[in-house]
Amino acid sequence: MSDPYNPLAEEHLARQVADAVERQPLLPVPPPERFPGAGLYAFYYVGDNPLYTALRDSAAPIYVGKAALGASRIGIGASTTERKLYGRIAKHSRSINAGAGLALDDFRCRALVTNDVWIVLGESGLISTYRPLWNVVIDGFGNNDPGSGRYAGRVSAWDTLHPGRAWVEKLEEPNERTRGELEQLVAEHLADPDATPLVSPVEVDPGPDTDEDDDLKDA
Repeated sequence: MSDPYNPLAEEHLARQVADAVERQPLLPVPPPERFPGAGLYAFYYVGDNPLYTALRDSAAPIYVGKAALGASRIGIGASTTERKLYGRIAKHSRSINAGAGLALDDFRCRALVTNDVWIVLGESGLISTYRPLWNVVIDGFGNNDPGSGRYAGRVSAWDTLHPGRAWVEKLEEPNERTRGELEQLVAEHLADPDATPLVSPVEVDPGPDTDEDDDLKDA
């Protein structure tokens, strides 16, 4: 007989937080409103790049991530007026803009503002449930410019598939896999039905009209 059900077990709490992310409305990338707070986000692919078309009608995000406040330094339950979560999404939008074969219109996102105590659990729940492609197969989307004197590293899988970020050109080593090999890994991952669960189409909330460039600049 299995152990008694514990609703407070880590895996159940993680799934509950992940469910809360999935209940958020689908928004453009970046969202039209610059909102405060830290939390979790998920990106969804809706474009026509043949690499990713299997994701267009899927519940699976292509990437999930977190933007934490660091409340351990100032107390659990701390809130912030800083745009931690929005700023992280806006940063990723610049990578999408720079990446070959991608466009912001190809993506939608969900964002959940929450406290740090739930952020790691929620990210774990989303990754374990969906195994998002850019988290578990094609790494590097969330990488930052390593800075002057630190370019001895290797080009990531993501940057090999979607070259264009200026700082990546300074890296000294190519990825250990070719573009063709990475495309094969993508195809194999997306051929797994568990990686692309189907859902009914969801109408996108475009939000109020805003100047996208101002959104990115002010993040």
